[in-house]
Amino acid sequence: MLNKYARLLTGYSLDLKAGEKLYIKSTTLAEPLIREVYREAIKIGAHVTVDMSFQGQSKIFMDHANDDQLEYISPTSVKAMEDCDAYLYIRAPFNLKADKNIDPLKRRKRAKANNNLQKIYFDRLADGSLKRSLCQYPTQANAQEAEMSLEEYETFVFNACKLDQDDPVAAWLEVRKSQQKIVDFLNQKSEIRYKRPDSDIVFSVKGRTWINSDGMNNMPSGEVFSAPVEDSVNGEMTFDYPAIYMGQEARGIRLKVKDGQIVEWSAEHGQDLLDQVFAIPGANYFGEVAIGMNYGIQQATKNILFDEKIGGSIHMAVGQSYGQCGGKNESAVHWDMISDMKNGGQIFADDELIYENGQFLI
Repeated sequence: MLNKYARLLTGYSLDLKAGEKLYIKSTTLAEPLIREVYREAIKIGAHVTVDMSFQGQSKIFMDHANDDQLEYISPTSVKAMEDCDAYLYIRAPFNLKADKNIDPLKRRKRAKANNNLQKIYFDRLADGSLKRSLCQYPTQANAQEAEMSLEEYETFVFNACKLDQDDPVAAWLEVRKSQQKIVDFLNQKSEIRYKRPDSDIVFSVKGRTWINSDGMNNMPSGEVFSAPVEDSVNGEMTFDYPAIYMGQEARGIRLKVKDGQIVEWSAEHGQDLLDQVFAIPGANYFGEVAIGMNYGIQQATKNILFDEKIGGSIHMAVGQSYGQCGGKNESAVHWDMISDMKNGGQIFADDELIYENGQFLI
């Protein structure tokens, strides 16, 4: 199964070619998958660099680093991000709560230091010079967060990636075809409105681009996304799925937005987290709007790679925009917040009802 996964990642998601430089970043837990990806990449003829972090590395650093160390970014990391043709980030956490109690001041200093590296990354995505894929290696930490056994979670991950099918690539090509119809339609529209019984928010996407997320940038995928015109967002939105940021959880988030700026925020749980995040420059504007279309994912697992794709949901991300969509907001934060649209949710495009109760009408 891991070799099948590796072939999907290298051959489809990254479309890796001979002579290209592949940069793989993960933890030592993902070594079995990394080995198979490395095998397939070498067989293709690529040049591979592997960067694996060990258990507790981030926590040790944040607990003991002085200001000079917090502000230092390895030139090796910068060089790798500048030079690689393809970047594969494999999520494989040891402990999802390890960073929960980090000093907020240290967190902000480190985020500011990472701005340049993040800018290189997003700029290269925007100009098309970097192929990127984000994927998941099943770990016990993720399984526990999803309230599953490790075996159940492995099945969940592999099935979400369509690895249970004889030809996963063909299955993802079907996703591409069906979602492209939605993207083509939305790219002709100027104004979008998300409406639920408890929410109503409107934003312009005029001059912005909707993108078909079909497994090329994320695995699994199954969403269409864009970037709103920054000062056009107005209204109020409730996000009812758990939202995780830096190992902390917020639930029942409600945001009030005026002329693009988030002016009021509250949460049934996690108010302190919201207060910390919205103190970070650029975090109080939206960088992404999206619609989840993977109806094979219906269970929230507190893992944004899967939860934001839930068929019948929408999500909006505060902070950093995707330049390839035409977004201009910059921030050290990109935090996705998800709403269920299956019970009375509606989407309007230029005042036309195009989506209701989790399904497109077009």
